[in-house]
Order: sequence, then structure tokens, then C-alpha cells
Amino acid sequence: MHRTIERHHHGIERLYRSLDSDDTSTAVSVIVKVRGETCNVDCLYCYEKRKEAPGGARVNAAQIGRLATLFRGRPLAVEIHGGEPLTAGKEHIAEILRELSALPRVVRITLQTNGVLLDEGWLDLFEDLCPTLHVGVSLDGDAQGNTWRVGYDGRPIYPRIARALNLLSDRGRSVGVIAAVTPAVLGRAEAVLDHLAGFGSVNAVSFVPCFDTAIRRPTAATGRRAPASRLLQQAAMGSDGGPAWAIHPDEYAEFVLAATARWIRAGYFAHLKLEPAVSAIRRLRGLGTGFCHFSDLKCDHVLTLYPDGRLGSCDELPWPQAQLTLLDTTNDQHEVARAQRSSTLLNQGKALMQRCTTCDYRSTCGGGCVATHWRMNLVDGQDAYCDHRMRVIDGVAALLAQPAHPDGAWCRTLRWRPRSPNSMRDVAGFAARWDDRTPPHNTVRLRTSSQGNINTIGRPGVHEADDLDPSHPQWRDAIEPGVWSLVHTVTSHWNLITYDSCEGHAYTDLELEPAVRKVGILARDQDEYADAASALCRAAVAAAAALPPAITVTLGRSMLTCETTGAVEPVLDLALQPGAGHSWDDYFAHLDDATVVLALALRDEHPSRGPACSCPVPAGRSACSPEETRS
Repeated sequence: MHRTIERHHHGIERLYRSLDSDDTSTAVSVIVKVRGETCNVDCLYCYEKRKEAPGGARVNAAQIGRLATLFRGRPLAVEIHGGEPLTAGKEHIAEILRELSALPRVVRITLQTNGVLLDEGWLDLFEDLCPTLHVGVSLDGDAQGNTWRVGYDGRPIYPRIARALNLLSDRGRSVGVIAAVTPAVLGRAEAVLDHLAGFGSVNAVSFVPCFDTAIRRPTAATGRRAPASRLLQQAAMGSDGGPAWAIHPDEYAEFVLAATARWIRAGYFAHLKLEPAVSAIRRLRGLGTGFCHFSDLKCDHVLTLYPDGRLGSCDELPWPQAQLTLLDTTNDQHEVARAQRSSTLLNQGKALMQRCTTCDYRSTCGGGCVATHWRMNLVDGQDAYCDHRMRVIDGVAALLAQPAHPDGAWCRTLRWRPRSPNSMRDVAGFAARWDDRTPPHNTVRLRTSSQGNINTIGRPGVHEADDLDPSHPQWRDAIEPGVWSLVHTVTSHWNLITYDSCEGHAYTDLELEPAVRKVGILARDQDEYADAASALCRAAVAAAAALPPAITVTLGRSMLTCETTGAVEPVLDLALQPGAGHSWDDYFAHLDDATVVLALALRDEHPSRGPACSCPVPAGRSACSPEETRS
């Protein structure tokens, strides 16, 4: 029995969880800016230095202890950050690590560094005082990718970072890399990922975008004479398009998808975590993730501490607007929560996410990054940001369903359209019966509602229905008449398995939302899935021009859950939806005409005619190239 119910409403609290002062199980993450923005290098795109906060001071061990007191009773994750934290010196960092290691509620300690100062002495210190310390290194791929990462003398720092990564490998330590995506790596995702994976110490890579088109002025320089790095930055400042290191969300989405395809095809997934791919995959699978861009633990659960005691929200938000309070004058986390509730900046960010509550991608996207929402809204609204998040999810869903056919990631016609819940009693058994071709003798109960629904009880709406295959003598009777031509073409001409179908119902005078005409397809394997997806895309594009204006074709990727085993299978959904600006009355008045058009387009296509869909593949991307297909 197949079951599916559509849910359309989702509160903001499910996407952005406020800090609950009485919660003793959910961790708070604190980014400790040990030296503020003070750093031994001068990366041109550095957002920390754009805050132009006074440097030189250091967060001390007493302040770390004060943090633990402030958030007592709750798990605490601490990230030692900068600027460059190692500029504080070994003795000072040792004091901080001793304090953190002695705090029982600190569940994770991370140190993010540019790697330039890392040497045997630092690694000895880490191993002696905090063996569980997670080290992160900032490196934008290969030497070319690190164009914007320079010292104050304007010279590249890549060789020194590469040396640090090799040292970490020699010491048997694993490290995560944060890599900024700038124009220096665009079009080279495969080579950049290969390069990073080539370091024996790297077990995680997080690609982060430089969405800096709103930046209009260079970072201020102290002193009479600007260092060479600031002169380079001034030369990189653009006009309306932002600085030369800025990229557009579409470019980032293409880079992420190309990198994810390479990650899968090269087998890197076995030993290297890739973000945002892993978080997208987990959300597609209905699992949680610790990455705040994909979870509900956003800015209220990510705080930043500066040396002068300023305690604020996420460090990616603009300061001083993001400041909440002062560490020394705050008694407990109740005061932090109150400051968050009264923060104009946080409330603005949360308001920008209100549209997420009705978005079809909300359960997978998780709302994205509030800070980026805020910045993008300053430039051209947040549509570009939301669009690129959808593109990443659509592409990763394709790669997850058809990993041997990465060209599916570039399809713009098939979208991630989850149906929740979407389940069947025994998916594998149903597929086996479909191909058995032995006519069963069992008689199933078919009842027709006043609205034309065929199910076991004959009532309108979504109810249980037996899962029949074409060999069953009641197969034709079980298919609602309006959708028969589509089901027959998909099952007979295309030889595919349909797991669900509906002719569409207006539900006049009933308190039910109208249902659209649709067919669900269950592929036998990944190759058939890829071929069917491409053929559906070609047919949908071919039909579009001849459809009545009141009707549009939508193609969806979703997951079907087996109620017996709990396993999930990727499925394809074909639907006729109301066109933009048209009413349900218009829809049902033209639905049969649209069905004829679509059925003819499907009959003119077949999954065996090749893997290519109708969508253009980005320049330089081809599933058939040796670089992409090497396993």
C-alpha cells in the first residue's frame, strides 16, 4: 500500500531555534577571537579585518572560565579563532588549552589557523595539552587558488601552508581545510579538490563562498604607508560588481556540484568529508547535521568573544551591530537570550527567513546562513541566494540518485520536490512482482469516491491503496481514468515501474486542497533512473510550448521509504500543475488537453535514447570526459 500526504506549513521555529536558557542538552558554539583581527598575513578578502576593531589584546584563560560559568549546565563547543590565534604565542595558547581541557562541559575544542606558524613545537604542545584538539587550516586549494591569500609584503603564503599540511601528515594528524571559492578556482573544481585530497593530513574540506559583491571600499590601513597587500586590495576593488575576488551564487553552485561529482567519482567520500555536500546529502536522507547553514541551530547558538570582552552573535554578521553584551557584566545565559531577542540585527535576519517557512526546500535547505541572507539582501534581494541553494540541493539529489551519471547534476528541469511522508509497504517486493509477469489470483478491494479517487475505502483525499502491477487482472481498474494515458505510456512504451498515480481532483465543496494529475516512477537501478530522468526532461521541454497556458509540467526527485525495511529509494515524479497566475478552475478546464500533449511528448521519447537531457551542460563539464568518469 502506497501512502503519501503533502504538508505545506512549517514554522520559523523549525528553521531557526531560539536559545532556550533552560536547555541542558543543546550545545552552544563560541568562536573565541584570541587576538581579535590581529593576523600575521593579510588576505585580501578577510572579513574580520573589515570590522576594523582594535587589535593587540588577547583573550585570556580567565575569560574562558567565565564563558563556562555563563553557559553552565549546557555543552560548550569552543573554536579558537582569529585573526591568527597562534600569534598569541605558545605560552598563552597553552594557558587557554589547559583551561578548556579542565572544563567538563566543553565537548569540542577546535583551532582554526592559516598554518604559517605551525611547526613541531606547536604540534608537541597540542599533543601534550589537548590531544583531542581539532585543527583547521585555511587554504584555497592549489597555488593558483590562493591568489588572494598573501602576506603584508604582497607575496603568496601558499608554500608555507602546504609545508604545514605536510608536517601534520608526517605527525599522523588529520586536519580540516576551509577553502574560499573565488574566481581563482572557478571552472577548476576537480583539480582543486584533487590537490587538497592529495595532502595526507586532509580529511575534510569545506568550500565557502566569497559572496562579497556588496563590498565597496578597501580595508583601512594604519600608518602613513599602506603595505603591499593593501595596495593589491585597492587594485582589486571593482565597481558595481564588487571586488575581483567576489563570485556570484550561481558560480558557487556550479563549483560545488562539480566538486561533489568529483568527490563521488574519485572515491574521496571514503576518507574525506566534503561540505556543503555531506550536509545536503544528510538532509536529503532525512538526517540531521551540525552545519548551521543546514540546521536550526543558527545565530542564537553561535556566539563570538573578542579580547575586550565583547560577546556577540556569529562572527560573519556585521559588527558592532552583532554585539549582544559584555562578558564581565553578564550573569547568565538568560541575559544572553534576552539580548538576542531584542537584537535588531538578529530579528532582521530571522524576518528574512520567513519566506523559508513555505518553501518546498525548507526541510532540506534548513534556511541557509542568516548572515549571508542579510548581506545578499543589501545587494539585490535574496532571490539569488535562495536560487543557488536550490541548485545545490537539486544537483546533489541527482548525484545521490545516479552517481555514475554526474551529468544529471546540471539538469534544471528536475527539481527536488519531497513528498512527506512517501512510503510503500514493501518496495523491493513490489518491484519484483512487477517484473514477474505471473498473473496473481488475489482479488483486491477497489472503491471509487464521489470525487473519482480509487482506493480501498472509496473516500476522497489520500488513503491507502493496494500496490498493483500490470500483470494483475484489476490493474486497469485501479488506475484513475484521467491519468491512464500517462501511466500506460510510462509502463508500456517506456517499460518503467509506476509506484503512484492520481488523475487530479478539484474536491469541490470539500475542505481538501485540490490534487494535481501525477505519476510516480520507481527505477530498477541507477542507470535506469538516469536514463528515465533525462527522457522525462526531454519530453517535458518538448511538451511545454504546446501546453495550455493554465498548465505546466513539473518533474521532481524525491525519496520513497520502504515501511518494511526503512530503506529509502530515489524516485521520479511527473506532474501537471497550475500555470502561474491561473486558478484551479482554469487548471481543471484544460487538464485533459494538457494530458494529451504530454502523453504524445512521452511517446515520442524513450529512456534508451541516451543520457543527455535538454538542459545545457556548463562549459567544460561532460560526464563523458576522462576527468569526470575515472573511478
